[in-house]
Amino acid sequence: MAGESTAERCRRAARRALGLTELRPGQLEAMTALADGRDTLAVMPTGSGKSAVYQVPALLRPGPTLVVSPLIALQRDQVEALHRNGEAAASVDAGTSARARGETFEALRTGETEFLFCSPEQLARPDVVDELAAAGISLMVVDEAHCVSSWGHDFRPDYLRLGAVAEALGRPVIAALTATAAPPVREEIVARLHLRDPAQVVRGFDRPNIALSVRRMLGDPAEALVASVREQPLPGIVYTATRRRTAELAGLLADAGLRTAAYHGGLRRADRDAVHGAFMAGELDVVVSTNAFGMGIDKPDVRFVHHAEIPGSLDSYYQEVGRAGRDGEPAEATLFYRPEDLGLQRYFTGAVPDEETLARLAEAVMGCGDGGIDRRGLRERTELSPRRLTTLLDLLRRAGAVRPGPRRVTPVPGGPDPEQAAGAARELAERHREIERTRLEMMRRYAETGDCRRRFLLGYFGEDLGGPCGNCDTCLAGTARTPVEAGGPFAMHARVEHDTWGPGQVIRRDEDRLTVLFETGGYRELLLDAVLDQQLLRERG
Repeated sequence: MAGESTAERCRRAARRALGLTELRPGQLEAMTALADGRDTLAVMPTGSGKSAVYQVPALLRPGPTLVVSPLIALQRDQVEALHRNGEAAASVDAGTSARARGETFEALRTGETEFLFCSPEQLARPDVVDELAAAGISLMVVDEAHCVSSWGHDFRPDYLRLGAVAEALGRPVIAALTATAAPPVREEIVARLHLRDPAQVVRGFDRPNIALSVRRMLGDPAEALVASVREQPLPGIVYTATRRRTAELAGLLADAGLRTAAYHGGLRRADRDAVHGAFMAGELDVVVSTNAFGMGIDKPDVRFVHHAEIPGSLDSYYQEVGRAGRDGEPAEATLFYRPEDLGLQRYFTGAVPDEETLARLAEAVMGCGDGGIDRRGLRERTELSPRRLTTLLDLLRRAGAVRPGPRRVTPVPGGPDPEQAAGAARELAERHREIERTRLEMMRRYAETGDCRRRFLLGYFGEDLGGPCGNCDTCLAGTARTPVEAGGPFAMHARVEHDTWGPGQVIRRDEDRLTVLFETGGYRELLLDAVLDQQLLRERG
C-alpha cells in the first residue's frame, strides 16, 4: 500500500501469511531490517519465532529464498510447516533423486517455489551452487549460525564455505539466526559469513523458569543421577560426554523402570531417527545422549536436563539446558560435577594440526599457480578428508595464504610461503586451543561459584541480571550475594587493553575482581587490586 512503512508491511504480511496477530520482542526489528535489504544477525531464544523472522521478509522480497539448515529432519519439519501455511517450499538432500532435484530447481527458477532448504554439505556441490545462482536467490538464511564459529559449541567446518557461496550466488541479503551466541561467537559469525554492516538483534538469554543447580560429587554420579531422575517430572534428557556412558546410564535408568534410550553420533541413522521420533511422540521418558542429541529437539514439555559430566563450555551447557521448559512451565537443570571430569574436556581441546600437514597443503595450492586447484583434486593430492581439509584451509586462509572458494582454492598473491603459512596457521590453532581452555575455566567457575548461578551465566553472554535470581541452588541456600554498585574504572562492558592479551571487554564486575573477555586471550579473571596497582589494563575509548 502506498506510503506504508516497511514495519507496517511486515506486520501485515505476518498476519496474512502466518496468522501472527502479535510479534514477539525482536521479531519486527529483524524482519524490517531484512525486508529493507540489510544483512541481519538475530540471536533469539528457541520458541521466540526465529522462523517468522525470515519467512515474512522473504514474502516481501522478489526472488526465492535459500535456507541453510544442518539437519534433514529439521528441514523437513520447516517445509511441512510452510506447506500448512499455504507457502511453496521444498528441500534437497543426498537422498533426493536426480529427477526430483531437477524438478525442484526448475520450480525455484520459475517462481513456483519460494523456499528451498538444504544443508551446508549440499552447497559444497558446484552443480547445486550453479542451479541456485540461476534461480536468482534474493535472501540466504543461515540457520543455527553458531555452527560457523570455531568459538562456538557446535563448530561445523562445512559452514565455513557459506561466505564464499553467498558471493557465488550474487551476494543476496543474508539472515544469520541462532538461539545462543556469546559476544565472540557473534563477532565470528559476522566475519565468516561476510555480513555487511549487519543489524544485530540480540534478545534476552534469561530462562527464569529453569531452576539451575550443581551437585558436587566425590565419586561416580550414576546412582545419584538415577535417583534424581526418578524424582523428576518427565520427560527429560541426560547428557554425558562419551558414547559408552550413554548405554551405561540408559541401562541403569531402564532398570529403575523408566522408558529410556541411548543416543549418539555412532548409531545408524535409522536408529537415531527412531529414538528422536519416540521421544518427540512421548514414547520415551528419558534420552541419554552425547551432545549429538541437540538441534531439532523442539519438544516443549521437557521437564529436566541433567548433565552427568561437566561440558566443555558455558555455550554448549546453556544451549543444552535451553531444551528444558520451552512451554514456559517450571523445569530443572542439574549439573553433576566432579573436578576430575575437567581432564576429559581438556583432552577434547588438546589437538592442534602439525606444521608438516599444513605446509604440504599450502604447497599443494601454491604449486598449481594463480589458478589454484579444485577441491576434489586437492583432496586427492593431500589425502585429507573433506571435513579436515575445510578446517585446515580455513586456518591457512586466516594466515593470509589461500582463498578457499566453493569450487577452487587459490593462493593469495604475495602471500607467505608454505612454511611461513604453516607456522602462522599452527600459531592460530594454538591460540584457539588456549581460548577453548579459558572457556572451560569459565565452566569450572560456574560449577564452583557460591554466587547466583543465573547471574554468572548471563554475564558470560554479556547480560547483567542485576540481583540474585531466586531460582538457583545458591540463591535458595542463601550464599548468593546482592551485588554492590561498583564505582571507579572498568565498569561492565568497558573496553580495555592488556599488554599480552590485547583488546577486550569487561563482562563481569565484582567488588574485588573483573572478568574480561579478550579477543586473543579468551576469558580471564583479574583481581581488581592487582589491576590497579600494576596498571594491567587500560580503558579504551
